[in-house]
Amino acid sequence: MIFLKRILALMAIGSLLVSPAFGQKRARDYGFEFGVLHPGQWNAITDVQGVKVGHQTLIKGDSVRTGVTAILPHGGNIFQEKVPGAVYVGNGFGKLAGTTQVEELGNIETPIILTNTLSVAAGIEGGIDYTFSFPENDDVRSVNVVVGETNDGYLNDIRGRHVKPKDVVAAIQSAKTGMVQEGNVGAGTGTICFGFKGGIGTSSRKLPEELGGYTVGVLVQTNFGGVLQIDGMPFGKLYGQYAFKNQLESADGSCMIVVATDAPVLERNLKRMAKRAIMGLAKTGGIASNGSGDYVVAFSTAEGLSIPYDSAGKELLEQSMINNDYMSGLFLATIEATEEAIINSLFAAQDMTGHQGHQVKALPIEEVLKHMSKD
Repeated sequence: MIFLKRILALMAIGSLLVSPAFGQKRARDYGFEFGVLHPGQWNAITDVQGVKVGHQTLIKGDSVRTGVTAILPHGGNIFQEKVPGAVYVGNGFGKLAGTTQVEELGNIETPIILTNTLSVAAGIEGGIDYTFSFPENDDVRSVNVVVGETNDGYLNDIRGRHVKPKDVVAAIQSAKTGMVQEGNVGAGTGTICFGFKGGIGTSSRKLPEELGGYTVGVLVQTNFGGVLQIDGMPFGKLYGQYAFKNQLESADGSCMIVVATDAPVLERNLKRMAKRAIMGLAKTGGIASNGSGDYVVAFSTAEGLSIPYDSAGKELLEQSMINNDYMSGLFLATIEATEEAIINSLFAAQDMTGHQGHQVKALPIEEVLKHMSKD
């Protein structure tokens, strides 16, 4: 495998000379492999059947570099057909709206919205507007919108609060299955990761049939620091850029992680999966620093586990779920997909200049491949 990686690395370095769009390639295109499980068709959270992702990217003038990313558990009326959900806090220096109700009831009733720190309120308003757009929700008087954030204030005029509720609705309405755009898009437009340009990243894992054949998908919004590792290679150390040394900001920052699965797991085991996502973050060199908001939102789309809004005549719910003894494969899938999603966010991101002339360079892929070829 090491020899194959060297060959692929040398081939990739050569292709950089003729391919101006090389920054859009994903880590696997350069020969990296993360873990032992295989990704799904798109290697994205949308490999979990029914899950959709939409972006609204706001790039205006010299200072607006922000946006919204929406993750839909399914394409129907989520408020009427809620999904099992859980939240895990790796480090709580952040603002994740809607968590207490998810913790209390174990379900999610809206799209999951990601944006910047000072636009959480706009995310809530947009999520409410979307929920109210369904005629069958005409009598609804309470909506628990889940909104996560990271602080993009280095590249973006964050105090201008340029994200509006209409942008949130637009992100939701643009959501689709299939390939997911990564890098400088949506909520990842103005983010920074390990001192390089961060962004949106995604990945998935498909368990073998003997482990249930389930799919786990992860989407991340990366805006944090540490000592970057790529597939076990200590690139941050080799390159001399890591927390507390030659970094644009300190190690502080945030990472929003969304985990989806079609496995029949309820809130308790979803939370156990969410905890493993933080282990995936750690494999990339993230350190969950004091000022970092590292949150995981997890949900299941499994048939038979949805929670109806109208519970009339349904005093008892009959639900089948995976036995604890069979959760380990899902744990591994979550760790691997989280690690790769974070690295994909770096590989897809491009250089950006923003607020007050601040500049952030993308991950120097040529340097990464040179170090990789030496392994």
